[in-house]
Amino acid sequence: MSTLLIGCWPQDRATVPLTASHRVDSGGQATVDALTQSAFTDGPNWACVFDVDAHSHAVQRAYEEFARDDAAIEDDVEGFTPETR
Repeated sequence: MSTLLIGCWPQDRATVPLTASHRVDSGGQATVDALTQSAFTDGPNWACVFDVDAHSHAVQRAYEEFARDDAAIEDDVEGFTPETR
């Protein structure tokens, strides 16, 4: 299983609010496409699949891989705060 995070990079790129999280089968591209297509019509513009089972681990990876140097991650799904050391 993997975790799909969906969020929205704002124009100032300062904070990425995560608006959805889904567990998906590893390699389940059709499922990812369906979930992101419907979400992107409502405004979010960022999605990434992380090969981890736990939502909190996916949020931590999102912070480390996409936001560490110049942005913050705001988890509006479960309220997890990534470790920022």
